[in-house]
Amino acid sequence: MNSRPTIVRAPALADWLLAHGISSLTTHEVAGYLAVPDDQVRRRVQAPRQRGQWVSPAHGLWIPVPPEYRTWGAPPGIEIIDILMHHLEAGYYVGWLSAAELHGAAHQAPQVLQVATSRQVRARQVGRSHFEFQIRDRLQGLPTIAWPTRSGSARVATAELTMLDVASDIQLAGGVDNVATVLIELAENERFDVAGLTELSARFPVAPVRRVGWVLENLAGLDTMDRLHESVASRTATPSILDPLGSRTGAVDRRWKLRVNRDVEHESW
Repeated sequence: MNSRPTIVRAPALADWLLAHGISSLTTHEVAGYLAVPDDQVRRRVQAPRQRGQWVSPAHGLWIPVPPEYRTWGAPPGIEIIDILMHHLEAGYYVGWLSAAELHGAAHQAPQVLQVATSRQVRARQVGRSHFEFQIRDRLQGLPTIAWPTRSGSARVATAELTMLDVASDIQLAGGVDNVATVLIELAENERFDVAGLTELSARFPVAPVRRVGWVLENLAGLDTMDRLHESVASRTATPSILDPLGSRTGAVDRRWKLRVNRDVEHESW
């Protein structure tokens, strides 16, 4: 015998769902709880939504907002990114400065949640969080960790992947000085693994690998970079540029085949 579907009044639905451990729904699922047609859902939840009880970060996706985040308009971005990307059916990981912050290596919290995706996804504002998406080729198989969230977990780049990402996309990471700061602090992370960095470096162009090696050896003072150096020593002999936005002049570091075309001013705690 089929059980009768649960019907909940619209003003009480968000709290009821949260109490029952339900963190997201489709429009059709909301309609089922309200016992209304799908096309009436938006009108029925309009008043609770204005009170901060609901947020809809994508067409057809509804998230009940926990009471402590209702003045924000939505939970923090890291709490809902997995739900959003699952709904959009896109591969992803949280990367660049957003991953660095989670690993404890960002002096200033980034103003956006930077997300690598398997396909184009438009930027969006959800509550206080601004999401920006960058297509990452061959995203499948890149190393991530499961970052615990209220509803499960989010995929976050490992310290090693974050290093190579910020060294690849210097503009996204706030410039060379900030990249150096992030690299140095990531190297202090207990999860940082030189062997993992060396293995992963084969999937990246030579320039960011050289930048990482040079910074970690010369600015962070690590003496464990020989394996990383060996992994790039046989690649192109043409020197890479430390700062791709800077001049093409400057001394070449012969070990890393890196043209140091500017001084680096990094911060440390």
